[in-house]
Amino acid sequence: MSLDSATVRRIARLARIHLEEAELPRLQAELNGILGWIEQLNELDVTHVEPLTGPTQMALKMREDLVTDGNIREQILANAPDRAGDYFAVPKVVE
Repeated sequence: MSLDSATVRRIARLARIHLEEAELPRLQAELNGILGWIEQLNELDVTHVEPLTGPTQMALKMREDLVTDGNIREQILANAPDRAGDYFAVPKVVE
């Protein structure tokens, strides 16, 4: 399949891409090259190739659901530029 210049202009308009007339041949050649690669892929015989495993086909690993605070309060607050006791101190933003 080969794209003509009118089709390339239409694709650019649909994609909301501003296209100068001088850029048209370069973009046309690039799009035709991409379509050529797709045609090469369509020639491959993949009848005996299993599909790749996706995340929906895998079983999730289960763990016990425990609620903890992590016991790392001091490590977290060490990153604070300013703190007030066990809390981050921030400037007042509401008057």
